[in-house]
Amino acid sequence: MKGSADGNAGGKVMFEIDMKSRRSIYEQVVDGMKGRILAGAIAPDEKLPSVRDLSKALTVNPNTVQKAFHELERQGYVYTVAGVGTFAMAASGGMIDESLLAGPRLALADALRELYYLTRDVKAVRRIAKEELDGLLPGVKRGGAAR
Repeated sequence: MKGSADGNAGGKVMFEIDMKSRRSIYEQVVDGMKGRILAGAIAPDEKLPSVRDLSKALTVNPNTVQKAFHELERQGYVYTVAGVGTFAMAASGGMIDESLLAGPRLALADALRELYYLTRDVKAVRRIAKEELDGLLPGVKRGGAAR
């Protein structure tokens, strides 16, 4: 079963939640919103759907969406204006909070190590990593420039 979010006035599908996924719904909401913001589908300062509307569209608990919004704000992808809503953050000009990279970097190292153990071929690992990276954000080249 999948739920899809189409929170903006245009009714465009923002992302889907896979209820059968091993990944938590919370992580899927965080990643779905990040992906849409980074791909430019949600413009800087554009208002995001309300917690209530997004939870309804995704058919998930509002507390899950609220938790995801808090995480997105902690990571600098969104900001909240009390009584008004949550908005996409403007690009930070390339400033990266290194403390946020430690966990994902460790997970990446573990995944690359596992790929190497399975293939025993560095070239195969590089090819797989490149394919995954290329498919991550369609329309985005290395260095963040849009195609």
